[in-house]
Amino acid sequence: MNTNKAKLGKTAASALALGLTAVFSYHAALAQRQPPTEHKGLSVTSLGAISEDSMSAQIGLEGYKMQLREIIVAPGGQIARHSHAGRPGLVWTLSGTWVEGRPQGEKEYPASMKTAILEDKDTEHWFWNDSEQPARVVVCDIVPDE
Repeated sequence: MNTNKAKLGKTAASALALGLTAVFSYHAALAQRQPPTEHKGLSVTSLGAISEDSMSAQIGLEGYKMQLREIIVAPGGQIARHSHAGRPGLVWTLSGTWVEGRPQGEKEYPASMKTAILEDKDTEHWFWNDSEQPARVVVCDIVPDE
């Protein structure tokens, strides 16, 4: 009887170890996806902008405008790897879930999360929509006036 309990314990421990290995391997595989090099399934709508003239007169920031946009990424869509050096912004998920990739790994931003994605001077990232629903966000950023 004790031998059977020992065998059962070893079997359970082996199954647990195998399961944990599978989970960690899955998450490691996600973190190792290659960043996309092109946009796919992307829709961008301008919601307004504060002109360069106003930015200069109000806060002394010449050559830049502040814009607000709605971005929708279709199921299976993606946003290519890009940097925010010189282009700060904030991203708020309205519906669906965005998967943000960074060199350090990935993080999901579902609409239920009450946290904005910060795009500061050190941000280099990309996005995927792995779900079956469109992912919709509002982006506010400061960009060079063209």
